[in-house]
This record gives sequence, structure tokens and C-alpha cells, in this order.
Amino acid sequence: MGFFDKLKQGLSKTKTSFEEKINNVLSNFRKVDEELLEELEEALIMSDVGVNTSSQIVDKLRDRVKKQNIEDEEGVKQALREEIKEVLDSVDNGLNLTTTPSVILVVGVNGVGKTTSIGKIANRLKKDGKKVVLAAADTFRAAAVEQLEIWAERANCDIVKRREGSDPASVVYDAIKVTKETNADVLICDTAGRLHNKKYLMDELIKIKKVVDKELPDASKEVLMVLDATTGQNAIEQVKAFKETVDITGLVLTKLDGTAKGGVVIGIVSENKMPVKFIGVGEQIDDMEIFNSDDFVKALI
Repeated sequence: MGFFDKLKQGLSKTKTSFEEKINNVLSNFRKVDEELLEELEEALIMSDVGVNTSSQIVDKLRDRVKKQNIEDEEGVKQALREEIKEVLDSVDNGLNLTTTPSVILVVGVNGVGKTTSIGKIANRLKKDGKKVVLAAADTFRAAAVEQLEIWAERANCDIVKRREGSDPASVVYDAIKVTKETNADVLICDTAGRLHNKKYLMDELIKIKKVVDKELPDASKEVLMVLDATTGQNAIEQVKAFKETVDITGLVLTKLDGTAKGGVVIGIVSENKMPVKFIGVGEQIDDMEIFNSDDFVKALI
């Protein structure tokens, strides 16, 4: 199954809910007028796009309708697709892994599918011919290391680990050493999701980042935040909280196949000016894809 088909299948709950709301609005109107646009805005808000983003999209849609003299249902739909795509393309969602080695630091609260996402991303990069090393630096959560070990085995990657409760930055230091020795292309570091207070979590992330910057000063670095799409608007708040701690370069959206709230992707990008780089649309190891705005919008509407 190709990416678009997987995406379409994975987004089926969102698509059904999204299209139903949009189509309900369009089928109830004889002409494209202000009332129709207000109803469309309401439909976007109800589809988890978010109040601010929905309002911005409809404002631009209003201008487009006037300029292009759009008078029919398909014209409105096409204009809506283009406006959503514009939001998603307003930030660069390319993956910056130009150096050997490159580093991906993965952050996010517990329970969002962080470790699973790392395994799937590692597998994806391996399929692209890259040699990948995993650093099990989430040393505080029980079983996090074992979980990552299982994924390393599945994706056929090297893993660097220490016992539970070890200093996360020292695990990353060891992993950098292995990455250099084995001439690996990408080092992916797991990090703690939630500790007993936010300050401690922040300190750990800063320490890890210092080690990476000192040992691999010229490496391309991505800091990816994993978000669970089923949490809807709450995901937007999570991004805001983490942005205070660490410079996030992109997002990984998981569990899109299990929710009708996929519209939140649009709001997350718009409100945080943050690109989605990977999207998970299923349970299998191959169900993690590099985000493509064209395919996403087509699968949505």
C-alpha cells in the first residue's frame, strides 16, 4: 500500500467527520454568501482546527471567493483545500539530516507513543539506506529502555543503554561515541517525558543538548516533539509548554488512525509555526511516513 492509500485509510475517521461537516454546510446553501462562510468557519472549529486558525482560513477564503468569483460547491471546496495547504506549507517540513552523523532528539510527554515513534522513524531511515544508532536516554520511566530495545531489534539498529535511573546525558555521550566509531548516519535519542517536576525535565534536556553540541558541534540536529493526535486541542498546549524548554524543530503526530480529530494538525502548525515532519497512521512498523501536505489535504477533503 502506497503512502497516500495508507494516509487515506489512516485518516478515514477524520475524513468522514471533516467532510460530513463541510458537506452539510455546502449542501444547505444555494449560493456562496457570508452566511455560508460563517457556517464553514463553525464546521472547521468543530473539526478541531481551532478557533484562531479557522477564523484565519475563512478570512482568506472570503477574499478568494470575491477575487475568483467562486459560486459553486466544488469551487469552495477547492479554495478550502488550497487555504489549508497554504497553512501547512507556511513552515518548512523538510528533514534536516545533511551531515554524517546527524542527530534527532525526540521529546514529548509520556503516553504519546514516543518510543514507538523512534522505532518506526529508525526503521524508515534504515529503509532509506541509513545506518542508525538509538540512545536509550529515557532512564527514568520503568521499562522505557526495554521497550526501545525491542524496537531497535525490529528495526535492526544498534542501541546504547545503561541501567534504569542512570544519568541521561551520559547515555547520550556513550551513544555519540558509538555513532562515531561505527560511522553511523543518524543518532536518535529518546528522552524522559515527565519527571517529578518540570524544572528537572528542563535541566535534563539542556544537559543532553549541551553534550550533543559539544561532541558533535557541526552535526545537523532535529528536535522532534511527539504528539498524540487523539488529544486534539490539548496537543497545541503541549507544544507551547515544551517550546519554553527546548528549541523544537518539528513534530511527529501519532495515532491519527485512531481519531476523528486529525483536523488538529492544521491548528498545531498554524498556532505554533511548527512543521509536522512525520505522521503515524497505523500500528505496524512501516506506518510512519514523512509528512506531505498535498497528500494530507487530498486525504482530508
